[in-house]
Amino acid sequence: QVRLVESGGGLVQAGGSLRLSCAASVSIFNLNNMGWYRQAPGKQRESVAVISSGTTTVYAYSVKDRFTISRDNAKNTVYLQMNSLKPEDTAVYYCSVVVGNREYWGKGTLVTVSS
Repeated sequence: QVRLVESGGGLVQAGGSLRLSCAASVSIFNLNNMGWYRQAPGKQRESVAVISSGTTTVYAYSVKDRFTISRDNAKNTVYLQMNSLKPEDTAVYYCSVVVGNREYWGKGTLVTVSS
């Protein structure tokens, strides 16, 4: 069992920044492809950023050069630094990881960007 808890969401003005955290209940040292996803109202969930067990990262085109995903294995935490936020970034942000055959998700944290 892996429990993921997201935090750091909130209300921010366009152009502002937020840092999201995803704390895992287990060691993430060997966990590959931990990711951040988001779901805006009325839209499907989409991938935002994924980080390998090393340092390889992949970003959605819409957030590239604005968002940075990172991981701190000592703290069992994955981060999403979000800069230059836009109203279209408003969504519930979720953390996820696949361990074995099972996919784990957190409950999400709401990010609201006002114009």
